[in-house]
Amino acid sequence: MTKNLVIVESPAKAKSISKMLGKNYTVIASLGHIKDLPKSRLGIDIENEFQPEYITIRGKGSIVNNLKKEAKKSDNIFLATDPDREGEAISWHLANLLDIDKDTPCRVEFHEITKETVKNSVKSPRKLDESLYNAQQARRILDRLVGYKISPILWKKVKKGLSAGRVQSVAVKLICDRENEITEFIPEEYWTIKAQFKKDYNEFEAMLTHQIVDEKEMKLTIRNEEETKNILVELKNNENIVFDIKKSKRKRSPYPPYTTSTLQQDSSKKLGYTSKKTMMIAQQLYEGIDVKGEGTTGLITYMRTDSTRIANEAVDTAKEYVINNYGKEYSNGGNNYSKKTKKETQDAHEGIRPTHINLYPEKIKDSLTKEQFKLYKLIWDRFIGSQMADAIYDTVSVKIKNGKYIFKCNGSKLHFSGFLEAYKTADEEQNDVVLPELNLGEKLELIKLEEKRNFTQPPSRYTEASLIKTMEELGIGRPSTYSPTISTILSRGYVVLEKKTFYPTELGTIVNDILVNYFSEIINEEFTAQLENQLDEIAEGKLNWNEVIKEFYLKFENALDKAESEIEKIEIKDEESDEICEKCGRQMVIKVGKYGKFLACPGYPECKNVKPILEKIGVKCPLCEDGEIVKKRTKKGRVFYGCSNYPSCGFNSWQEPVQEKCPKCGSMMVIKQTKNSKKVSCTNDKCGYNKNI
Repeated sequence: MTKNLVIVESPAKAKSISKMLGKNYTVIASLGHIKDLPKSRLGIDIENEFQPEYITIRGKGSIVNNLKKEAKKSDNIFLATDPDREGEAISWHLANLLDIDKDTPCRVEFHEITKETVKNSVKSPRKLDESLYNAQQARRILDRLVGYKISPILWKKVKKGLSAGRVQSVAVKLICDRENEITEFIPEEYWTIKAQFKKDYNEFEAMLTHQIVDEKEMKLTIRNEEETKNILVELKNNENIVFDIKKSKRKRSPYPPYTTSTLQQDSSKKLGYTSKKTMMIAQQLYEGIDVKGEGTTGLITYMRTDSTRIANEAVDTAKEYVINNYGKEYSNGGNNYSKKTKKETQDAHEGIRPTHINLYPEKIKDSLTKEQFKLYKLIWDRFIGSQMADAIYDTVSVKIKNGKYIFKCNGSKLHFSGFLEAYKTADEEQNDVVLPELNLGEKLELIKLEEKRNFTQPPSRYTEASLIKTMEELGIGRPSTYSPTISTILSRGYVVLEKKTFYPTELGTIVNDILVNYFSEIINEEFTAQLENQLDEIAEGKLNWNEVIKEFYLKFENALDKAESEIEKIEIKDEESDEICEKCGRQMVIKVGKYGKFLACPGYPECKNVKPILEKIGVKCPLCEDGEIVKKRTKKGRVFYGCSNYPSCGFNSWQEPVQEKCPKCGSMMVIKQTKNSKKVSCTNDKCGYNKNI
């Protein structure tokens, strides 16, 4: 009997595929890469065409031995690592390890892990793709050169433990640039005037937007209070006449299926998940879930993709589902979103979609964790919505003339829901704005005028969602790099995430200034995007990887020499706290670690005293009545509230307690916040008291 060996990356994927292929196949996991550049040195021979020196990763010896043992027992070996550049590199190294001929069809790709797809894929292996491997190798070498050449300069000139990265440094630069924009922003005063009109029994609002100058409508800008008062006097003395009505229908097209970037953005906005968490859960859904009554199956297609293209079979299945469950008028006839953009170089992948339309979220809810269900439902809804008809709105735009001034108001009412039946964003969840039936030339009753002083606002700080969106738009990084990049800049202490927005730290600002001043040609958005495009061209076999790196290194080497000689030593003093070290009497300082700020004794290594920073919220502990409630973080960074007397008092709460006791039962109350409301609620389940704040 023929023995077949299938090698994948993860044990979870191996378990799922093993069940699908049966007893003639042995499926084992390599646990990711088996070979990489050495950690202790550069590992690149710059003088010899930048040839990399790959070594077996420490700790992988037993895995390598097992792979070799299983390979000897097998007639056929299939390399089924992930269907992307990283996966191709793992397969390439496995082929070298197991002496597999590169011209032998041994590479298998699973774009989805379902029984039919897995069996069909194993029947049609391809040869290893050297161009794809070279693209990954070029990225790895570029990242190693930047990291291992710049980081020692930062250690010498700033402090040990710092690092620079080709993509991560540009992400930090974006955040620092935005902070500078906010700091330098000068608010400008402007005023708005809103009118409330009445038609029969219906009241509605309109904004003053234009004035008539030389018989032309010109946009009106009101700069100060004096101008506002003069305009209000004029408005009160004039009639308000409807002089323009435009009625039309507005179409809103469905969103395409998710790419990695749009999934991370939507998951952040709708579910509050970090990009790292989103990718972890998506990986679980892709690799396979034990579904009751169905067995083990992958629920979504491969989740690292920048394509929205959908296989025709999936389009046909979705079309049938929409017609059967919503009606023929709700189908868009099937759209495979196959039009490629310049950035969609990984179009061998589909967009992210469910693998089985009949496994709708509610049907398999009991087989999923709460978090898996939420993400799966998001992907499922988005895909079904992408195969549905446009939403149609009845719109009306009205202009109301008051002397030389013009008020405008818009009405909108959903006429046909289309794809909104399946998928909505915050924009589409807004209620209809219905205006009364108005006629040209009719006079309206003015109820009141309301003026308001405003100031122009600086640009918003980046959230995870908006940073990923910007990186994608600028061509910085690729689907596989967004999440690791954000994790890296947070763990290095270059930025912090507070209330879901990024702030650069002092350390991040100093490092960014150095990189911008001395490596501006390399650490910038345009150059990074250009390199990403070159990596794409290497993957397509259009460019030689050695030449790309050689061209890069010529610029880079000059910048390194200049930085080494010109950067002066920068001392970053630790911020002193008002806490005295109880072990040696020194004044403790504030340090930044992987999980945020903490107190440490400056006498290290003589004194190794460290302790958490207790952020008091001004509330007495309800349990021991002696301690203060303090804000803390778990090892994963999640905020919770505990007693300052811990461990003698074990009080803790995920919600923020308030000083006020429940007026009904006297129990502790906490703040509960949702997307649309914020309230104080009693913690006694039997009481149920709450009030909005």
